Amino acid sequence: MSRETVSITDRIDAATGGMRLRRLRQADWSRRLVRENALSAADLIWPIFVREGGGEPQPVASMPNVFRLSVEDCVEAARRARDLAIPMLALFPYTDPSLRDETGSEALNPGNLVCRATRAIKQAVPEVGIMCDVALDPYTSHGHDGVMAGERILNDESVEVLCRQAVVQAEAGCDVIGPSDMMDGRVACIRTALDEAGCRDAMIMAYSAKYASAFYGPFRDAVGSGGMLKGDKRTYQMDYGNSDEAVREAAQDLAEGADMIMVKPGLPYLDVLARLAREFGVPTFAYQTSGEYAMIMAAAGNGWLDGDKAMVETLTAYKRAGASGILSYFSPMVAAMLRG
Repeated sequence: MSRETVSITDRIDAATGGMRLRRLRQADWSRRLVRENALSAADLIWPIFVREGGGEPQPVASMPNVFRLSVEDCVEAARRARDLAIPMLALFPYTDPSLRDETGSEALNPGNLVCRATRAIKQAVPEVGIMCDVALDPYTSHGHDGVMAGERILNDESVEVLCRQAVVQAEAGCDVIGPSDMMDGRVACIRTALDEAGCRDAMIMAYSAKYASAFYGPFRDAVGSGGMLKGDKRTYQMDYGNSDEAVREAAQDLAEGADMIMVKPGLPYLDVLARLAREFGVPTFAYQTSGEYAMIMAAAGNGWLDGDKAMVETLTAYKRAGASGILSYFSPMVAAMLRG
């Protein structure tokens, strides 16, 4: 057969061996049938911001559709999470500036916002898990995650306070302790402190690869620490140019007793997420940060992209990279969409 008489179909079949990969994509049912990764409400953790007082929820200006909630409203959020089959809430406090000090002492108050919200939720909706953040930045007057001496963040002295904070949270009913401070050795010390306090069932999800990132700005506004931050956090949060270091951090946290590990931010660090998930084979989570959320919402609000599609696509990308679950401010929206 001459070259001129070979049809384009014959040429494609010769090149592909007759395998037409588009066959499986031609209908919605076939795409769903062979989909490698699927998102469900069970993959989601919903971060919420707690504030003092009652009244209407307070909007966070840089995070459309995200609010600071009273303790009573947190209970309603927990009921909504239960109804949407979201397994867990993550609580973050907006602390009154008058309660902030150099050492973050309000973090150790059994009657602080997070502890009161935890107790209220556990009493009303015990089947929903509660995760609490272990770090001092919502409580310090300087906005850092640990205690300071001059311009230096003190590692060991910070860990001592963080251990006490973790115990206070666990005694309030917190199910999962989330050390986000990035101090060396804190997981081992927190695990020991929890066990000695009789809180052996409290789990630890370590922020093992938390990077010094530009994507945290709206979160800091939401908890009221943005304007207070002196300097930056690069002496304890990870350099965004590093990946091998993330493996060392995760290995150390697991050796110290972490039950789960986390990568934060998420989308700009999918390579790190995939690497840790493959390397260790343990429950590995990602945090879709406030900055990631705000970018999608801003673009959607301007009509530059379809917000719902971008929401689901980005969350599915976490799953594809190996995430066991995702902390996302989109959680109630996407869970409702999936349910519908």
